[in-house]
Amino acid sequence: MRLTIDKRGASKKASSRYPFVVEVPDAATVGDLKRAIAAQVKALSPERQRLTVGADKAALADGDSLGKYDLADGATVLVKDLGPQIGWQTVFYIEYAGPIALHYLIYNFQSLVYGQTFEHSALQQRVYLLIMGHFIKRELETAFVHRFSHGTMPLFNVFKNSAHYHLLAGLNLAYWLYSPATAQGTALAAQLGSPLLLSVFTGIFLFAQLSNLSTHITLRNLRPPGSRERRIPRGYGFGLVSVPNYLFEIMAWAAVTAMTRSLAAVLFLAVSTVQMYLWAIKKHAQYRREFPDYPKARKALIPFVL
Repeated sequence: MRLTIDKRGASKKASSRYPFVVEVPDAATVGDLKRAIAAQVKALSPERQRLTVGADKAALADGDSLGKYDLADGATVLVKDLGPQIGWQTVFYIEYAGPIALHYLIYNFQSLVYGQTFEHSALQQRVYLLIMGHFIKRELETAFVHRFSHGTMPLFNVFKNSAHYHLLAGLNLAYWLYSPATAQGTALAAQLGSPLLLSVFTGIFLFAQLSNLSTHITLRNLRPPGSRERRIPRGYGFGLVSVPNYLFEIMAWAAVTAMTRSLAAVLFLAVSTVQMYLWAIKKHAQYRREFPDYPKARKALIPFVL
């Protein structure tokens, strides 16, 4: 089957190679077509390509056969160059490394950050351990648990994605949570450092973290290695909501916020919750479209409510 490849979006004035023709087997997949295009345009690796047909802006999925899109001999496929790419796993490593580094530096180098040295309170010590543990857990999950449905993303997006973690979860939280205002000996540290309250909020945080890990393992087991297969998730947490991993994430940061009563933590919790709400609604709608037998009673993010 011969297909015409033309350029979509950007101006063609510097693209004299377009349009051009590639030849693929009749039973070829979208992935096969991308590799055929890359063979003719060396700079356009399969990861950089976004293929569409006609006026439809929905991208052709790599694993689908070309026949699914009614592509016949002589049809035209439009390609858009997504630019330099970076692996999603690498993106996750970068995102979570920022808060780890910032919390470590701000907690341990007080004189450079605050211009003085002081003894950390029990509250600050506990929060430091919990937050560092959270992001180290994230790094380990990235290495050993997650299976990514998309191999790469545009390189530029790594800066946008990292800003949330580096600025809000890293610099914002660390600077205010470890400041002299709640150091050992202050009235605020005494008020917030009740051993009972620290134990209660630590228990909630750890419960949420272990539950979050459980849901990530469930999602991993849905997709065989090397596959992008999608199935309805079931099991712990999924009987109530479509994205219990987000629910447990919100619960963990709500515990940190209640423990510290910090406006910095409130800001991070609010921004994170809004973002996860938007992702949850999108994922819930996607599940419902994709699976006709998707459980009707299951909510998106908040059990029995939303």
